Amino acid sequence: MKLTRPVSWFLAAFGVWSWVIWATFVNNLFKDASGLAFDDGEPTAYLWVHLTLAVVSFLLGTAIGVIGFRGVRASRRSDK
Repeated sequence: MKLTRPVSWFLAAFGVWSWVIWATFVNNLFKDASGLAFDDGEPTAYLWVHLTLAVVSFLLGTAIGVIGFRGVRASRRSDK
């Protein structure tokens, strides 16, 4: 399968965007002072569910970003 350069850049940007957004979310999750993530210092179900969502999103964002970066590299090689 051959990706176009714009699609490759979009996928690469999506991978980076996913890491920025979810890293910020996880950082805020652990700083939570409302009591949703931690109850008397103990992790709650809310924390575990959202942490699982973040880990899955990190993995998918990484996979999509790698596909995008490979597409960008391949398009540069084919231009030479």
